[in-house]
Amino acid sequence: MKRIITAIAAAVALAFPCAAQAASGDLVVYTSQPAKDAQQTVDAFAKKNPQVKVTWIRQGTTKMMAKVRAEIAAGSLKADVLLIADMVTMEGLKQEGRLLAHKGAKVESYDPALYDKDRTYFSTKLITTGIIYNTNGKMKPASWADLLKPAAKGQIAMPSPLTSGAATIHMQAIKNSPALGWNFYKGLAAQQASAAGGNGRTLKRVASGEMLYGMIVDFMAIRAKAKGSPVEFVFPKEGVSMVTEPVAIMKTAKNPAAAKAFVDFLLSKEGQQFAQRQGYLPAHSEVAGPKGFPARAKIKLMTFDPAKALADVKNSRKAFADLFAK
Repeated sequence: MKRIITAIAAAVALAFPCAAQAASGDLVVYTSQPAKDAQQTVDAFAKKNPQVKVTWIRQGTTKMMAKVRAEIAAGSLKADVLLIADMVTMEGLKQEGRLLAHKGAKVESYDPALYDKDRTYFSTKLITTGIIYNTNGKMKPASWADLLKPAAKGQIAMPSPLTSGAATIHMQAIKNSPALGWNFYKGLAAQQASAAGGNGRTLKRVASGEMLYGMIVDFMAIRAKAKGSPVEFVFPKEGVSMVTEPVAIMKTAKNPAAAKAFVDFLLSKEGQQFAQRQGYLPAHSEVAGPKGFPARAKIKLMTFDPAKALADVKNSRKAFADLFAK
């Protein structure tokens, strides 16, 4: 009888390996998350998967991708999982055949626009770009078009798409918006808008009063307001662009089982509630946003096609550089 039970258990393990064996071993994650967020994310995953030892390396998306490219060229990519800022970069890796499909990922509670149809990369949160303004300013903008009003001339700061991934996504979304298009950026240039650095620099310039208006990612402005900065954040009526911090498994992953477990955790309702506690707008449709955010239904998202953006991004960056060259 004991031999029969053992045989049955072995058969079940072969038929359902994931149920019989938890993820284990070493896992290497490359991420562009802020260091504090990255450590918290890994710690939360480790509580659910104590047999997995995670090593994570953090750099901004641009520098991280330079590292990834160098390791690929050398034939020594160490990352099992990539968790970075934008879907355009992931789409490029997919088209090169470098991502492993995770067909079993549970995406029923996600908008299809938030994950690759072939399930090679998945959005883990929504980081939108809207308007920040200093409360000492006379105008209280409600739309992108308000930044083109005389009251905002010479008073606009924004991150540059030449250095910021979120600003690049924003530029592509605006360019393809029927209500705005490239004429919006021409209008910003005529308004003498200052485009330099990343979102952090824009926050400092608007919060200090050096500039009264700006374009910035949501959580930075909302957190700054909560800490007492004289700023407000607006989700413009035309809609907001978004970076979604997608996660993907590299095709060369040495531990694909642990990598899939990591992706599954980020996409799970528990993982999305964790992102909400960190102060981010979850991508999961059933998880509410954090304090300071409006209801998801009240946030209009701009349409975004990663493949189209990938094909156009070089031309758009050049056009931007020509338009805002000093």
